[in-house]
Amino acid sequence: MRSYLSMFSPAAAALATALFASCLATPSAMAQKPADTRTTSAVRGGTPYATRDDAMRFADDVAQRRNLDRDWVRTTVGNARFLSNVPRLMLPAPKGTPKNWTAYRARFIDPVRIAAGARFWRANAALLERAEAEFGVPPEIVVGIIGVETIYGRNMGNFRVIDALATLSFDFPQAHPRAPEREAFFRGELESFLSTESRTAEDPMVPVGSYAGAMGMPQFMPSSIAKYAIDFDGDGKIDLVNSTADVIGSVANYFKAFGWQAGMPSTFPVSFDTARLNMPLLMAPDILPTFSTDSFVAAGAVLDEGAMRHPGLLALIELQNGAEAPVYVAGTRNFYVITRYNWSSYYAMSVLDLGNEVKAAMAQ
Repeated sequence: MRSYLSMFSPAAAALATALFASCLATPSAMAQKPADTRTTSAVRGGTPYATRDDAMRFADDVAQRRNLDRDWVRTTVGNARFLSNVPRLMLPAPKGTPKNWTAYRARFIDPVRIAAGARFWRANAALLERAEAEFGVPPEIVVGIIGVETIYGRNMGNFRVIDALATLSFDFPQAHPRAPEREAFFRGELESFLSTESRTAEDPMVPVGSYAGAMGMPQFMPSSIAKYAIDFDGDGKIDLVNSTADVIGSVANYFKAFGWQAGMPSTFPVSFDTARLNMPLLMAPDILPTFSTDSFVAAGAVLDEGAMRHPGLLALIELQNGAEAPVYVAGTRNFYVITRYNWSSYYAMSVLDLGNEVKAAMAQ
């Protein structure tokens, strides 16, 4: 789908909205180290995977390739339980379902979340400044990500990660149009989780997160934790649940790893010269920056002076708005980098808008 590549369905969005609402009803405590939500009761799964031959074969294969203790891997995978509601949450929206940027944005940019973001920014200003100095990622981007993902740690999920990843590895819905690829992805995430947990003294049954297995304030998947999470507070461990410093440093490191360029705007305003507009050409590359400013303008885009001085490539970003006219912006490489966190231009614009709204609130 054009610029709407998130894996999550409307049912998942409804679940997330309900969870957000329940969190917003709770008085906030934007402390440096939020309470460890892993003590929260986890969603209960059903049948354990110890009864499944395919799950046990997977455990044996992972143990052999990763040189892990076979009995530990078999026991861990075997104790994972099937979550019956998770597969349906992975199904995409029915074909023809209209997208609505205004409604999508309203889920994430509201007075309560903006106020929470300002408190988070003030409490962690020194860490955000250090992250920008080291990685080139401005505070509003980091603040936007954490706010959209978990409302600054208030909603980190209550699904046991091992259950969520096992369910999506061995019972991914075959009705999904990309079922083989998604199943392979989640098996890779389960393998990464097992590999990481095997090197700790923690109980692998304890970590909780989203129904997709994402964890902590920034909702990193296990492979992202292994690749991009960092010990930013220098205490010798990485903690994306309780250490705000590690969260801020890890998000900034993630963006740098995907090519964030310091000082580059993420978007520019765009309008169109209808006399020479070639919309199919502009839309063809989707959100991948492909056009020089000259070729962008030649295809009918109209840019302001700031955009015309942009030395990099641009993409036309379309945000559909139900029955109303779509919203368009010109996206740079940095906009594309935000979509590497979640493959949706709607998500990326929400991150930008929330971060900018929080930044404006800080100035008041």
